[in-house]
Order: sequence, then C-alpha cells, then structure tokens
Amino acid sequence: MGIAGWAQFQERLGMKILLSAYACEPNKGSEPGVGWNWALALRQRGYDVHVLTRSNNRQAIEREQGRPDSRLTFHYYDLPQRLRFWKHWPGGIYLYYLLWQMCAFRVAKKLHLRERFNLVQHITFVSYRQPSFMGSLGIPFIFGPVGGGEAMPIQFRRSLPLLGRLTEWLRDIGNRLVGLDPLMQRTYSSAHIIACATEETLQAIPARFRSKCIVQRAIGIGASDESDLPEVLHRTEPFRPQFLFVGRLLYWKGLHLALRALGWVRHEIPGTRLRVVGEGTDGRWLREVAKRLKVDDLVDWIERIPHEEMVKEYQNNIGFVFPSLHDSGGMVVLEALAAGLPVICVDAGGPGSIVDASCGFSLKVGQRREIEIIEELASAMRQLAADHELRSRLSTGARKRACELTWSKAAEAIYSLPSIADQKDTGVVV
Repeated sequence: MGIAGWAQFQERLGMKILLSAYACEPNKGSEPGVGWNWALALRQRGYDVHVLTRSNNRQAIEREQGRPDSRLTFHYYDLPQRLRFWKHWPGGIYLYYLLWQMCAFRVAKKLHLRERFNLVQHITFVSYRQPSFMGSLGIPFIFGPVGGGEAMPIQFRRSLPLLGRLTEWLRDIGNRLVGLDPLMQRTYSSAHIIACATEETLQAIPARFRSKCIVQRAIGIGASDESDLPEVLHRTEPFRPQFLFVGRLLYWKGLHLALRALGWVRHEIPGTRLRVVGEGTDGRWLREVAKRLKVDDLVDWIERIPHEEMVKEYQNNIGFVFPSLHDSGGMVVLEALAAGLPVICVDAGGPGSIVDASCGFSLKVGQRREIEIIEELASAMRQLAADHELRSRLSTGARKRACELTWSKAAEAIYSLPSIADQKDTGVVV
C-alpha cells in the first residue's frame, strides 16, 4: 500500500493502534516525552491505543495516568535482569535496544492475536538507523517519525575536541552503511509509511523506499491555542540582557559557538550573560572553552532544573540560544517558543525547520564558514538585547508559532494523509 491509498484505508477502520515506544514517560523531554505524548495525541483523536514500552516506565506512567483508561492501555516488557548490564557499557545501550526490539516483537505478536490491531506504529527510539520488527505483524506499519539523517557541516568540525571529530566521522560512516544493513532494509520494506522528522533524514533513506516517505516532526506541544500556553510573566525587575541555553552538554549542540558569540557581544552590550542549564559528557570541555575565551565570568552553569519550573526559567531571559548542528527534534526550542522566548538557532535539522522570522533567527549555514555563523549569532543577540520592540514582536510570534506545532497536529499529519494522485519518488512533504 502506498501513500495514495492511506487515507482511504483509514476511513474503513475504527482504529485500534499498537504503539511501540521503548522510551515512554510522562513529564519528560526528549525520547520519553515523544513516546508519552504521541500516545496521548492518538488517544485524543479517538483511537483505541495500546502502548508497548519498557517495564521501568511503569511506575511513572501509572502515577500520572491514575485510574485505568479503556482507550489507552499500556503493556510492559523488559529483558531479563541478567542482560541489562549491557546498558552500562560504552555503546551497549544500542545492543540492549536491538535485543529489546526483537523480544518486544514476540510480545506484540501475542497481543495482536488477542486484540486484533488495525495498525502498528514504531515511535521510539526516533532513529532511522535502528530497526523495528513490528512490520512483521502482518498489518500496516508506520515507521517513525524518525530522525538522525542530519550531518554536521565539515567546516564546523575543526573546532571540536578530538573525540568529537572522531565521533562525527564514525557517524558519517554509520549513516552511509544504513543502505547495506539487512535489518534496516527489512524495516523499510515492511513499512507502509516512513515518517521522517527532517528533510535531511528523508534524503538519507535509500532511494527505493522514498515513495513511502513523508516529512513530519516527531515533537510537539500540548497546547491547542494560546490560552493553553504558560502565562507570560510581567517582569518588574530591571531589564537584564540575559540569554538561555537548555540541553545536554554535548559538542554537537553548538554551545561552544554561543560562547564565542558571547565574547563579542559583551563589548557592545555590557552586562550580557548566558545561563546554561544541562549536563553532559562535554561539560568539562565547554567550561574550558569559556575560560579560554575569557567569558567564564559571564556564564551561569546549572546542572538541572525540575521540568515544572522550566517555564519561569524560559521567561526570565530575553532570548534562547540553541545553535545545535544536527538535532532531529529540539523539544527545548518548542518549550521556549511556548513561553514567548525568541529563539536563535542555525538552519539545520529540526530547530531550523521550527524557527522562522516571526519568532526568532534561523541562521543559514550552507557552505559558510564557522566564523560567519558566530558573527550572525552575536548580531542576533545584540539585536534582541538592544531592541525592545523587536523582542516584543518576536515574543508574540513565538507563542503563535508554538500553537502551530502541537502533538495533535503532528499525529493528524500522519493519520489524516490526503490522497495524492501524482506521487513523486522523492516523497511527500507534510
């Protein structure tokens, strides 16, 4: 079945969906948040949703869910305890995940015999390089949205630590080998729809499978309109030119670029500061970068803030700086927009497709040098710091943009696909 027949197929069904969500947990960002919120979005569309996830998510799910919901049922599975040590080895999480997917298929097969699902969707992990076996259930299979096809531009790699450059090189090789991986060939072949989180991921899918592809973000927010968004704080304290970064402290998140831009901005906008919320394996390197640039006195390093308190954090700054170099999603970008915080990002991957001129600055990369992007980062920071009218306009636009990118609309884009007569081999962009 191709995309053209998908809408007609759904019209004949009173949908009972099996959602394969290895990561699924309420009140979390990243992959766990994707699994949980897609389940809720499909439930809200009136479908009978069954979610197969890991056993260690059970306590958080049942605490959040409260009483049982006849339209949203969770099934839990984990590998035997003796096999879980793999997760603690370098890279062992991927082997553990592969084994979980294999065993989860057996669980799903038994569930299908009992429940008779109409279709199955793989939702987490959201990686186009890692297989799912759910297509072998013999029912229509949606793979994704998945990402990971983004590549860091070569010109940005020279300033990375040695391990980062090596990791990017290995990642490039892994992306090229996807077309030769028999498990991924099987996954793509069995999928009726391959949902790609970014255009870059669609182009990374082997060409013979692209007729099944659409582009649809994996992430969203829970609001249906601006009345559901966090209330904008009316600040009474003196204005401070303070920017915010939230995310894991990893080299590819581009924080080192923001630190260099900060060094330039401080000379023109005295008192400019950057708050960094997050932790990660490159935290020490980033702190060393800040010291070398002599901006360490302008940076507040905060390891973690409870998720429920992040709204205040977003609203206590004048701009969100997130120059990630190959991010498929960017949930923190959506959270910042929902809080009315203008975003500065680079035009790469998920964030680049979210941010436009109505809500922030999306800096074009192409073949441009790293120093040029840093100059533009600094320019965008200076404009936000100096122009109250601009900040106000972008803040209003940020909330409007966030309302266009809800979980419900993400689900609708896949589950209400129109009939397309002239389908092209390069896929259909939603």
